[in-house]
Amino acid sequence: MTDQPDVVDTATRFGFVALIGAPNAGKSTLINRLVESKVSIVTHKVQTTRMAIRAAYVDGPAQVILVDTPGIFEPKRRLDRAMVQAAWQGAEDADIIVFLIDARSGLSEADETNLARLAQIARPKFLALNKIDLVQPEMLLGLAERANTLAGFDETFMISAKTGSGVSDLKQAMSRGVPLGVWHYPEDHLSDLPLRMLAAEITREKLFLRVHDELPYALTVETEEWDNRKDGSVRIGQVIFVGREAHRRIVLGHKGQMIKAVSMDARMELADLLGHPVHLFLHIKVRERWVDDPQRYRELGLEFPT
Repeated sequence: MTDQPDVVDTATRFGFVALIGAPNAGKSTLINRLVESKVSIVTHKVQTTRMAIRAAYVDGPAQVILVDTPGIFEPKRRLDRAMVQAAWQGAEDADIIVFLIDARSGLSEADETNLARLAQIARPKFLALNKIDLVQPEMLLGLAERANTLAGFDETFMISAKTGSGVSDLKQAMSRGVPLGVWHYPEDHLSDLPLRMLAAEITREKLFLRVHDELPYALTVETEEWDNRKDGSVRIGQVIFVGREAHRRIVLGHKGQMIKAVSMDARMELADLLGHPVHLFLHIKVRERWVDDPQRYRELGLEFPT
């Protein structure tokens, strides 16, 4: 008796969609809108997404895995190079690529370089002009035409990830475009990001929102303790690692006010996410040159650039 080949349920679809583009194009906001839940941090600052975060949604017969990649920019440091490498790798591994452009900013020289590279990748490609609610309509057509000339997109969408305008059309196109195949995850699966890592990302987001431009991006948060208590609450202990003593003082704030405010913001969001009371304990440690430690890159899911 011969082994029978695996049978693919042709009534269903499954595939990966990579969202790429410049920092602050709105990728994290869009991915949260598509899955109708928060799985990626959103701030007004650029380069806040460091790892390729996977999130999932189900749309009719299709299960789509979204890859929220780090923003593509001109790398200057080792961490920058790792992030840009992760973004392009996510694009090359995906079934569909969605290139996001901040319509307010138009096409920068870096965008044009990235679009030229994107044209060399043999994948279905969608263009999404984001933040259209902040731009005059006549500007969008010229922007779309220029981008299509450089990269040859299969479809173009005008969207606002913040308001949801046009997002449903993009979502339907992605759902139609992924290959036929069986689902790989349960229907209610939202993200591959472990809760410990998601909790750390939420705290990092609150730090970025609070410290403004005072603190460099050489900052990371790690969840070291997670205790589900008998009363239904969760005790979470996290460490904020900074590169210098001066940075530790910034995060601490005057009489500890900054760290208290960050803790309160993060605790409230974590409690809402988990559906349980959260006891959050934050500690600040100086870890010099952590951006040159290969182990830290592995924890972020990044390749360590040599």
